[in-house]
Amino acid sequence: MSALFPLDDLRKELSFSVSRSGGPGGQHVNKVSTKVTVKFDVNGSKVLTDDQKLVLFQKLASSLTKDGCIVLSAQEKRSQLLNREEVVSKLESMLIKALTPRKRRKPTKPTKGSKEKRITTKKRDSEKKARRRESF
Repeated sequence: MSALFPLDDLRKELSFSVSRSGGPGGQHVNKVSTKVTVKFDVNGSKVLTDDQKLVLFQKLASSLTKDGCIVLSAQEKRSQLLNREEVVSKLESMLIKALTPRKRRKPTKPTKGSKEKRITTKKRDSEKKARRRESF
C-alpha cells in the first residue's frame, strides 16, 4: 500500500476497455481481445487531494488528455488478465513516481585535500607550459 494514496480505492476509479491486439498468438490473436486500455480521470478522482492533482497536472502534462485523464494500454501478454495487471501497475508506478517529492540537494564544500590537489595540478600544468615557452 502506498503512503501517497490508497491503491485499492484508486483501482475502483479506473475504467477499462479491451480490444484486439497484435503481437504473439498466431491466428488466435484475431479472435480474442487481449489489449487492455485503462482510463483514469485525474479531475474526478476522489482518492487524490487537490494538491496531488495539481502536481500531477504539472508533472504529467504530456501524458494527460484534454479532459484531464491518463490513458495507458498494455498488449504485450497473450492474456487479458495479465495485460490488465500490467497496465494497472504501469499507472500506479507512474502516479507514485510523479507524487513522490524529490530529495533536496545538500550543498557541500570541497574538502581540503581536493583543494590542495587542484592547486598542485594547476602549478604542475603551468610549469609544464612555461618550459614549453622557454624552448622556443
